[in-house]
Amino acid sequence: MRQGAVASLVVMEQGLRIAGIARPDEVPFTWDGRLLRAPAGESLAAALISAGVRRLGEGPGAPRAAFCMMGSCQQCLVRVDGRLAPACLVPVRAGLDARPA
Repeated sequence: MRQGAVASLVVMEQGLRIAGIARPDEVPFTWDGRLLRAPAGESLAAALISAGVRRLGEGPGAPRAAFCMMGSCQQCLVRVDGRLAPACLVPVRAGLDARPA
């Protein structure tokens, strides 16, 4: 990572965000019963990473987490409003309810 990019990362109460970037308003959503907030439209995987959530579920022999961030590996598979979906392809919206799969 470039030195300037590292310097522009700031630690905020809810995780890492790049300073000075315009974002949509934050909306509330739940992860495993925990109320979180993230910019509307941000991928659920990115929102969870920013909130400090790294473990998205249990796989065979190892925990699952966001890996490729483009929907091809299925490592971030979660339950969103009762249906299975890769967290990296689900946009955050108000009222979204997500849980480990």
